[in-house]
Amino acid sequence: MPKKDILPRAALGFRAHSGWAAVVVVSGTAAAPVILDRRRIEIAEPKVRGSKQPFHAAEPLPFKDAEQLIRRCTKSTNGLAERAVRGVVDDAQGKGYRVAGCGMLTASGRPLPDLAAILASHALIHAAEGEMFRQALIRASEGCGLPVTKVRERELLERAETALRTPAEKLQRRLADLGRPLGPPWTQDEKLATLAALLALSSSLKG
Repeated sequence: MPKKDILPRAALGFRAHSGWAAVVVVSGTAAAPVILDRRRIEIAEPKVRGSKQPFHAAEPLPFKDAEQLIRRCTKSTNGLAERAVRGVVDDAQGKGYRVAGCGMLTASGRPLPDLAAILASHALIHAAEGEMFRQALIRASEGCGLPVTKVRERELLERAETALRTPAEKLQRRLADLGRPLGPPWTQDEKLATLAALLALSSSLKG
């Protein structure tokens, strides 16, 4: 079996949604990326009522019940994310790659207030749900020993242009071209997750 340090490297890229995430596994380089895997992973437990939008489900409840629901949903989501990410990593390693990191698309990055304040604001409810699912994926990735490259989605293309030394227009064309031989789904989710993975892969190669 090849030694760890001479295995080709790969990286994961995530774009999270309420209850699920798109994940793409990328190897190669920015100039010649190779998609090893792309899939949708479910990170909300269907047996737990309200698990896809737990803060929305908690909003009308008495506060103690709301706290209990959020704890239950967070615990189940963390477990699902851990198993899903481990499965993706194991599959990549089974193909002979060393997964060297992951890229995570984030939102504004503003710290959230306490639960009572979150539940009093519809905008904060949306923000908290997004953060809950992203944090589950971050914990799962770190649990697999992967360094996490976090990048705000609105800054992704600019950061990629600089880090990968490739004009934005060329990156966008390359992302579109990658999807043609793969077939659907190749939506914005997969494209942005691929770019996040390339940033993580580039960062690992510099380390």
